Amino acid sequence: MSTEPATTETDEPGGRGDGTPADGADTPGGTPDDREAALAATPEGGATAGGEAAAAAGEPGGPGSGGDRDEAAGSDTEASAGAVVGDGGDSGAGEDESAADGRSAGTAGAGGEAAPETSEAQAELAAQRLERERIERRKAEKAPITSGAKLSGTAAELMAAVRAVEGGQKPMAGAFDETAPRRPAPEPVRRPEPMATAAGATAPSGETVEAVRAVLAEGGAPEALVPQIAEALGEGADARLREDPWQLLRVPGVRPEQADGFARALLGAECGPDDERRGRAVTVWLLEQAAVAGHTALEVPALAAALAQRSVPDPDEAVQSTVAEGEALVFQDSLDDTPTATLPAPAPSPPPATEAGDAEDDETEEERPVRVLIGLERYALAEESLADGLGRVMNSLPKEDTTDWAPAAASAPRSAAELIRAVAGHGLVLHTGGEAARAEPAALVTAARTLGLRAYAATHSADGRRRFASRSDTAEGGDAPVTTLAGLLSGAEGPGRDVDGALDLDLLVVLDAPQLDVETAALLAESLPDGARLVLSGDPGVLWSAGPGRVFADLLAARACPQVASRTPDPGPIGELVSGIGIGELNQVDAPGKEVVIVPVRDAGEAVHRTAQLVVDSVPRAFGIPAEQVQVITPGHGGAAGTRALNTALKERLNPGPGRFGGFDPGDRVAYSPAPGRSTPGRVVKADAEGLHLECAGTAVVVPKERVEQTVRHGWALTAHQAVGHRWPAAVVVLPGDAAQALSRPWVYTAFGRAEQHLSVVHGVEQALPRAVAEVPAKPRTTRLPALLRAQMPSAD
Repeated sequence: MSTEPATTETDEPGGRGDGTPADGADTPGGTPDDREAALAATPEGGATAGGEAAAAAGEPGGPGSGGDRDEAAGSDTEASAGAVVGDGGDSGAGEDESAADGRSAGTAGAGGEAAPETSEAQAELAAQRLERERIERRKAEKAPITSGAKLSGTAAELMAAVRAVEGGQKPMAGAFDETAPRRPAPEPVRRPEPMATAAGATAPSGETVEAVRAVLAEGGAPEALVPQIAEALGEGADARLREDPWQLLRVPGVRPEQADGFARALLGAECGPDDERRGRAVTVWLLEQAAVAGHTALEVPALAAALAQRSVPDPDEAVQSTVAEGEALVFQDSLDDTPTATLPAPAPSPPPATEAGDAEDDETEEERPVRVLIGLERYALAEESLADGLGRVMNSLPKEDTTDWAPAAASAPRSAAELIRAVAGHGLVLHTGGEAARAEPAALVTAARTLGLRAYAATHSADGRRRFASRSDTAEGGDAPVTTLAGLLSGAEGPGRDVDGALDLDLLVVLDAPQLDVETAALLAESLPDGARLVLSGDPGVLWSAGPGRVFADLLAARACPQVASRTPDPGPIGELVSGIGIGELNQVDAPGKEVVIVPVRDAGEAVHRTAQLVVDSVPRAFGIPAEQVQVITPGHGGAAGTRALNTALKERLNPGPGRFGGFDPGDRVAYSPAPGRSTPGRVVKADAEGLHLECAGTAVVVPKERVEQTVRHGWALTAHQAVGHRWPAAVVVLPGDAAQALSRPWVYTAFGRAEQHLSVVHGVEQALPRAVAEVPAKPRTTRLPALLRAQMPSAD
């Protein structure tokens, strides 16, 4: 491969010095938020089980400030998003939780004020809120658990069984019989107009807001947290805070050390590390941080180690209390054929003396190895709902299908015929492949519509929708059979819903399936009508979802339905390079047209300078690709060559201005994150009293001024998680030396694969790059979906 375009200028060290921007470079005002002084954070140290930091990275530096979790050199939620609480989370999980990741976690207005008009993002969030309301209804159906300072009965037996399993012994018979019972799948709650209820949701009263403000002031907490606290705790929030000050941890961005300071200010001498309320709150907080890292539950040893590192004197008692109060659930999952198992299996018992078959069966059942998990009900029920919904999809096809798929398969290209035949006989099909393989689901949708079926495709991003439409016979727009997944679920795009509230379709193909988190996937599965077919298609090599779960990977591992692997390779030198990375090989490829160029750099300052030179001059001049179609991708937001430093340098070169509109000027490229895990590239049009006006994928968006800091970043440079689901004519991937620890095979695969015609790699990590490709796979995520699928789905070969 080439080392640089022929017309690229010679190396010039320096340029922007060390490339470090002023504090708050992409934050209105450009100065650090001094609100965190109200709750000073203490440095964190130590390690959890497995030798990783106990807090899922995603921990902000302070309430109201978001801290500096991505300010350290090369750090980002992609690399640290939770250095797993106990066992290592996926790099990248939760990175796009909001565009303000690493900025103000307590910005005024974050309590959920809506934009003047109902946007696609609001519609998606409303649909997710309805899903949470459904989960709350299921929670209300459970029998209440009596709480108390000390536990006895079932709760005590439960924890005794947990310790027995950890020690390699057989669990107490019946200890788990009534714990987190699996419920039969109920009929989906159909909602003809899913926006109606959410749109009318009641905001906290002014009286509640003022009462919360008074309590926060008394405890020394930033006033900016008021809207979030009021929304999180609802009416009577002030009384709940006085009764249990550690409820402050329910606000994103607040850490235990800061909640401890708040509690000391309110409780005085009554406050102590052994307070049962603190143990429960920290347990729930750790489970939430694990979700940011991608886990839907934590194994008991990992959770106990993290609690101990957070100065909880009796982790077992804290877990018991949390379970007894109903704030978390406990599960035991069989370890048979479970690759993520970490608990020791019980020692084998001697053969039973009796010859009775029933006795042998009972003994075998008791000896089955299990792992014990603790999880938040929100994600536990979402996984159960997803498993139930997928089971319904698999089993609800009519016995007598009158659709004649044979001619469609016979006339389709060979690469698509196998997919069409699989869909003809099954309700759920998985399809894997790269960018070129999108032609196969496109052919499937076209064939199905020719047969008179209501067939649609849904993509992760608007750019993915455009690319899929270009491979389909039907153009994008109007009644096109391709939507974004968010638009489909919200009703803003696609077929809409039938009178029962189900999606009005017969076949749905979901592209970019690795980006499905467990809650979105559950909502999708419940939205499908009986008899509809579902195809999940995607590239298994890319980064997983920003939200918790690894739905596509779990389904592939479970082998519960047909899987069709595309044989259509991505073309050209870039396709060859990325394909090699997918199998752990960083190959040198022939690039006669300089499709792949390596630009060596010595330090982060030179990396910033060379990147700006490539975007502004070299790539446009050598390849005829305008600067606005060149995307920079780097591992982190912080650091001397993170997105902040690079965006500062690129703004100076491409669109200088004072940033009078909350740090932005008309013409600025931005990344708009309307919902967790989803970033849309756009451009600033103007700003007025309504807010910041953006143009995103041809759609006008108005961001209220109080939401700008949380949802909008400059977008000349993105992280790989922000870029996933999008492709550009040219990409410049920046790998400064301080980013070496952030690299993994999925990250490199995703970043390099964003380029269509030209890829430049600003390379400063030396041997860390081939080592990451060869030796650093995706970090595991702890999920229950494989076990739930095995429990109810027949294996399909």
